Amino acid sequence: MKMDSQKQVEPVGEPVLDRSRVPHHVAIIMDGNGRWAQSRHLPRVAGHQQGMQTVKKVTMAASDLGIKALTLYAFSTENWKRPSTEVKFLMQLPIRFFNTFVPDLVAHNVRVMVMGDTTKLPAGTQKAVQGALDATKDCTGMVLNFALNYGGRDEIVRATQAVAKRVAAGELTPDAISEELISREMMTAPLGQFADPEVIIRTSGEERLSNFMLWQAAYSELVFVDEHWPDFDGDSLKRALATFQSRHRRFGGLNNK
Repeated sequence: MKMDSQKQVEPVGEPVLDRSRVPHHVAIIMDGNGRWAQSRHLPRVAGHQQGMQTVKKVTMAASDLGIKALTLYAFSTENWKRPSTEVKFLMQLPIRFFNTFVPDLVAHNVRVMVMGDTTKLPAGTQKAVQGALDATKDCTGMVLNFALNYGGRDEIVRATQAVAKRVAAGELTPDAISEELISREMMTAPLGQFADPEVIIRTSGEERLSNFMLWQAAYSELVFVDEHWPDFDGDSLKRALATFQSRHRRFGGLNNK
């Protein structure tokens, strides 16, 4: 069988991936840090620490693949319910991450974006986040989008409130409200044409969205992998994307092409 000359397939031994069909926006629910640590008789925070190293590896792998936007579910609006010691450690991770990784992001032309209610984060965490935003603002390559203190329902409520205020002010009529208008109020709107992820990957074997990108996920392919997040790497990403490429996306239609 003749190979399509436009397809770029990985070398033998690596996951087979068609480079011409790499999704523009990949979102990942990074799950399993605690279970990874507990399986090794380590404290849960050790898993979070290792997970931070995975973020660095996967970010570079995604950038090298030509992905336009990588959204990582780093801290949800529900994660505040965890033990205070764990939450405190999680709030320190962005500081450690950005203090050590921003030069690499700049070198790889990766721009940092954050979605979620960052005003509720500790001052030190907010400072580190803002520093990363400022340091990478001129980068024109992949967008590394962190969901921090983010919840899908909260995002929809905020978008609805913004639209309702415009209606109340007489700027809009209810009949003028459309999907496009609401999408422009979502936290991913700055990503423009790449706002909705083509694929959402969740690690650690769980199969649910956990309040992540509920609006944007309408037609996303969902790929669930058994690896805990600290075990995930560039090859894991390629395997997940190969699974995505094996799917037939019809968007509710019956196109058999």
